[in-house]
Amino acid sequence: MDKKDPKLRTVNKSVAPFTLNNFPAEFPYKFGEQLIYILATRGATDIEGSQWEEIFANSIRAKWKPSNVGLDDVVLGNTAWCAKSIKCKKPSIQKKIRLISGRNDLINSYDYDVQPGKVPNEHGEKVLTIWNERVSSIRELYKHLRTVILIRSYDLIESVIYEFDTIRYDPELYYWEWKGKNLYGYQKKDKKQKFTWQSGGQQFTIFEDVPTKHILINIKKPDLIPKEFILNEIGFDKSWISFKKA
Repeated sequence: MDKKDPKLRTVNKSVAPFTLNNFPAEFPYKFGEQLIYILATRGATDIEGSQWEEIFANSIRAKWKPSNVGLDDVVLGNTAWCAKSIKCKKPSIQKKIRLISGRNDLINSYDYDVQPGKVPNEHGEKVLTIWNERVSSIRELYKHLRTVILIRSYDLIESVIYEFDTIRYDPELYYWEWKGKNLYGYQKKDKKQKFTWQSGGQQFTIFEDVPTKHILINIKKPDLIPKEFILNEIGFDKSWISFKKA
């Protein structure tokens, strides 16, 4: 009797939960209802970065896990996201944004003698190498690594959301110049600014163009729910509180 190889069920583990910048159909509604809830219960007209991470995770049914590296704060299957939020007056007309992308500490990472004004390209290459190592370390864990951007208005009524692949940067494609104690990185192909790095705080910033393909979400501002109404609805009374005088 001839031996036959067993039939195996093939599973493509490289497929992301959804294609890049093509969010699930329910995403805008899941996102919008969370903002409306915040405005209705707190009257807050802003959210912190960590809140955007949690909101995005809830909107795609992913896990929110704040990360020290800052590149995998949201995880779903084989995909991780870095969630970044920027505030501006009118998100729908914003063409360019700057993303604060962590501290690239040359002193700690290389024991490097930082000298503002000297050998800018050498400094810049080391700045990018730290970023690239950070990206590589997360890509060892997840097949897909993305950055999701929220550009929000000051009152949270208008939002632009999009995502892109989180990539490593080839140092050969950029040149650097000092301006005071700050280092500026430019693309060689068009001389457009791409990076800044502060020699004092070691803060690394990346400049990105806002793509034409994005989601524009507008919500209706709800009335603020009075505190007394919420307390009555949950049946609050003074017995819920105990205290001691020191």
